[in-house]
Amino acid sequence: MTVFITIILGLMLVIFGLWAAWPVWVWPTSVALLGIVSVVINRMLTDESEAFPRELTLDPDLPAPLVQRQEQRVTRVALPSAVADYDFSFSATVRWILVQTDHDAPLINPGGLAVNAVLERARVVTADQPPTHSAFVQHQLDAALGIMRRDPTERVLAMAQDVSLVLPESDRERLTRLSDVRKDEDLWEHERNYERSKRTYLADDVLKDTGSAVVWWLSKNDDQVEGAVDRIGLLASLSAAANNDTVAPTFQHLVTTPPFASMDPQEAREANDPRDAEGADQSEPSWACGPDPSLDALLAWFEFGADDVDLALFAERLAQLAQIHGKTTAADKIRSRFDPLGSDNAPEEPEQEHAGP
Repeated sequence: MTVFITIILGLMLVIFGLWAAWPVWVWPTSVALLGIVSVVINRMLTDESEAFPRELTLDPDLPAPLVQRQEQRVTRVALPSAVADYDFSFSATVRWILVQTDHDAPLINPGGLAVNAVLERARVVTADQPPTHSAFVQHQLDAALGIMRRDPTERVLAMAQDVSLVLPESDRERLTRLSDVRKDEDLWEHERNYERSKRTYLADDVLKDTGSAVVWWLSKNDDQVEGAVDRIGLLASLSAAANNDTVAPTFQHLVTTPPFASMDPQEAREANDPRDAEGADQSEPSWACGPDPSLDALLAWFEFGADDVDLALFAERLAQLAQIHGKTTAADKIRSRFDPLGSDNAPEEPEQEHAGP
């Protein structure tokens, strides 16, 4: 630094001397003055650099002591969840640093203190979380355990890394099944409430009486007034059935009476199957004693008697109709019942004249 400053000052003196045209005797004087300035500058710089005692600079600076960290791996530690009996499985690498204490402090197991501190911190996080959110809770633990904190004894600083939190597969399957059942129950409850509401609406509003039923049908089919008139009898029957009552006298003439509707139950049973009635008349027709009460009801509805000459012809036509529609078994049963000796004995169907081609 002294040489550098001396050269700079010398160049400045030369330039200034040439510009000012110094006489010859000034040049030796300026050189002597430059030497004196250089000595002064050298002393100034040397005193400043040696302000720190020289004896203390003989040894190099010692490096700072390294922080000794220790770690321990813990695996498959059960941590509670918000649901009883469904515990998380926790794994992590616990790291700790010893805290300096007095020389007379008792000896400790730093690993045990660090692991316990980490588990207690993890337990606080998981205890309020549902077991089905293990992946989400794992990220929370990464943040909560990723900071060095003192344990309750204040002897170690502990943290955890490489955190893993899972739910056992068997518990996961059980929770999935329980969730499916709860969803099905909710769906079934909603469907039942909907059905109950619909029944209430139909019973208390739509089918409250015949007039309400007719108005309801018109609201659904507002362009079919004649259809509503044709259905008054049906709607009156529905309204009466919904209220466990009989059809009002005002609408009884519009209600179509089905076969045997005017009979009491005993008479209807005898009409359907006379063999079930006690004291049945022995003179009943043979076709009415067959094994098919539905066919008997059909014939009774057509008002065929036992001595009706058209009975066999009607039966044959009915059998032919069944045959056309592919009901061969039914056709055979009808023929065997009304013509047990064969179809040749059945009355011939009269020929019909066709009027022109």
